[in-house]
Amino acid sequence: MSLYYNVKLYLEANSKTVSEFEENIRLVNKTGTDFIEEWNVSGLTEPTPEQLASYDSAATVEINNHQIRKTRKSAYGNIGDQLDEIFKDIDAWKTRIQSIKDANPKETE
Repeated sequence: MSLYYNVKLYLEANSKTVSEFEENIRLVNKTGTDFIEEWNVSGLTEPTPEQLASYDSAATVEINNHQIRKTRKSAYGNIGDQLDEIFKDIDAWKTRIQSIKDANPKETE
């Protein structure tokens, strides 16, 4: 849900936290359209569609980086296996991890 990221960025730009998001905002998707169903953030008015749209570019970067983190996490493997790999041959581990990072670079704004 891309609206989630736009709202998250709006909150952060206004010195609010993600915990306030989870406790005070409800997003829904009806008929293929995401919208804010409930907004109870103290001291911050509900954003207009134009305000949210101003975060589209940054939200796209966050969405893409989230997917990249998931891909990297899967490719890195279990931490116990990684520790064993480091113990046996740290240089081979470094090479493998770097190849995963190179294949899945994070975006920057």
